[in-house]
Amino acid sequence: MARFLVTGAAGFIGSHLVEHLRSDGHTVVGVDRRPGADVVGDLLEIDLAPLLDGVDYVIHLAGQPGVRESWSQFPAYSRGNIELTQRLLEAVRGRGLKKFVLASTSSVYGEAPMPAREDGPVLPVSPYGVTKLAAERLCDLYGRTAGVPWVALRYFTVYGPRQRPDMAFSRWLAAALAGRPIQVYGDGGQLRDFTYVGDAVVATARAALNPVVGVPINVGGGHAVTLRRAIRVIAAVTGRPVRVEYLPAPPGEMRETRADTTRLWQEIGFRPSTPLEDGLWQQYQWMLSGRA
Repeated sequence: MARFLVTGAAGFIGSHLVEHLRSDGHTVVGVDRRPGADVVGDLLEIDLAPLLDGVDYVIHLAGQPGVRESWSQFPAYSRGNIELTQRLLEAVRGRGLKKFVLASTSSVYGEAPMPAREDGPVLPVSPYGVTKLAAERLCDLYGRTAGVPWVALRYFTVYGPRQRPDMAFSRWLAAALAGRPIQVYGDGGQLRDFTYVGDAVVATARAALNPVVGVPINVGGGHAVTLRRAIRVIAAVTGRPVRVEYLPAPPGEMRETRADTTRLWQEIGFRPSTPLEDGLWQQYQWMLSGRA
C-alpha cells in the first residue's frame, strides 16, 4: 500500500477522497486550514518537509475556489492557486515522488469549443480559470525541468454530499426545502457536465496510481444537461414545487461545459456512471440528515 499526502483534505472532494484511499488500505496524511484534517495549517506557511517524508503520492486539492469572487479577490486566488502550487512543487523536487496530482477545473476552457478536449484550446473567461491554468503550467514546468511526474484533473462541476454551501446544487436544494425561489444566474439554458463526487474520487485515485504522467485529463459526468433540466430533477427528488428567479449572468460565466472524456477512459480506464437523478438524491438525503 502507498502513502498519500492530500491537501484540502477537509473539503468537499478531499474528505471523500481521504475516506476512499483509507478504505483501500493506503496511508493518508490530510492537510487543511480547516478542522477535520490530520494536520491543520496554512500550506503557504507550515514546514512541508515533515509532511512529505515517505510520501509516494501528493494529491493537491487545496486552493481558492469560485468564479464570481475571483474578479474582486484576485490576490487570494493568486496566492491560493498559483503560489501554493509552486511551493508544493518546489518541496517535492528531487524526492522521487511517484505522482503529483493537481486538481484543476473545466474553467480553464472558457470560450473553447465544446465538448472540450485536453489537446484543444484553453481560453478562460475568469481570473479563477486563469489561476488554475497557471497552476497546470507550473506542473508542466516542474515536470520538464525537475522530473516531477504530474497529472492535472480538470473537474467538471462536481456535486454530491458535502458540497460547499455556495455551490448551485446546495443553494437550490436548500431553497426548495425552504420554499424560496431558486436563483439562476442567466436564462437557465446553460449546459453543464455535472460530475458526481463519488465518480470524481475514483477517477482521482486511479489517476494517481496509474502510470500516465505529464497531461491534463478531463473528469466529467459524460452527459451535459441544461440548468432548467437540473432544476426539474431537483423538483422531482425533493417532491416540492419550485419557483425560479432568473438573474443577470455575472462576468466569467461559461455558457457551456461539456467534457470529452476519451482520455479518461483510454489512460485510466474509467467512465463516470452516476446518473444526475441518483447523485442529487444522495445529496438531498445528506442535507435531510442535518449534516449540511
